[in-house]
Amino acid sequence: MASTDSITALEARLLVTEKLAQRAYDRGAVENVFSKYMHLHNVFEDEQIKALWVKRGTPGIHAQYTNVGVYTDYDSVMAYHSGRPAPPGKLILHETTTPLIEVAEDGKTAKGFWLMAGVESGLAESSSVGVMPEFLYEPENKNVDGKRVWTHWVWCHYGLDFLKQDGEWKIWHFRCLEVTRAPFSENWIAFANKNQIAFDKTADVYGPNRARQLDVPLPTPYKTFADVEEY
Repeated sequence: MASTDSITALEARLLVTEKLAQRAYDRGAVENVFSKYMHLHNVFEDEQIKALWVKRGTPGIHAQYTNVGVYTDYDSVMAYHSGRPAPPGKLILHETTTPLIEVAEDGKTAKGFWLMAGVESGLAESSSVGVMPEFLYEPENKNVDGKRVWTHWVWCHYGLDFLKQDGEWKIWHFRCLEVTRAPFSENWIAFANKNQIAFDKTADVYGPNRARQLDVPLPTPYKTFADVEEY
């Protein structure tokens, strides 16, 4: 017959194992939330994206989708995902990779960091040319059906905080930091030299005269959200 001590030890080991299994499950669930976000984002299904966010009234919600400007409340984040332009010929294909995800020991929050490489492209009516700087377009001899073409390679960092609400993981804080981009017809070094004005100089953007560094800390194991810096 097993002793009381051995049963107690076994129960303790079982409890630790259950906690580790739950955190592993949560990690996969968190990754699925962001993967679903990106698949929907690529096909402009923003109405479905809204359900991936924390609910109205959650303190501290914010989102940064470019290197300049932050949406700081629930309504502004939802407004961003309402009526997002998706004209014919527009192609956005953001592919995320290299996930680094940490779930808090208390199981209430999680942090994730991803790299993204992708393309952004579309056609511009002659009446709208001038809204973007000329150097963002392809040369005029590349026009399609009389429309100006813009085709960009783009590389970004994504840093997200997640909150478990009613048993489901939701996006809480969202940061997309563009590292660099380049038109299809130009290399990113030459392009970065002219496009520096478009970036927040405190962000980790690429520049021909700037050394690379991480602009936000990578996720590390943590106990509660009070122990870490939010994205």
